[in-house]
Amino acid sequence: QVQLVESGGGLVQAGGSLRLSCAASGRTFSSYVMGWFRQAPGKEREFAARITRTVGMTYYAVYADSVKGRFTISRDIAKNTVYLQMNSLKPEDTAVYYCAAGRGGARESDYDYWGQGTQVTVSS
Repeated sequence: QVQLVESGGGLVQAGGSLRLSCAASGRTFSSYVMGWFRQAPGKEREFAARITRTVGMTYYAVYADSVKGRFTISRDIAKNTVYLQMNSLKPEDTAVYYCAAGRGGARESDYDYWGQGTQVTVSS
């Protein structure tokens, strides 16, 4: 079992930055691919970014086209935490952001564990 708790959401002006954190419980954190998804009002939840399991000191990140170049996902194995650094935020980034742990991929079904979500609101 893995429990995930997100934090760091809030209200920010367009062009600003936020860093989301996702703290994971459990000793097998490093064995999961960690992902961030988001759900805007009236829309389906969509993939934003994922980061692979760590092999040695190497990991790989994949981003949705909509966030590529602006968002950075990272993980700290010692702290059992995954981060999403969001820069150059746009109003269309407004959504509830969810952390997830699983086997990887860009589909919700690729992930077995989910956090409760944290609200990000970007004002124009």
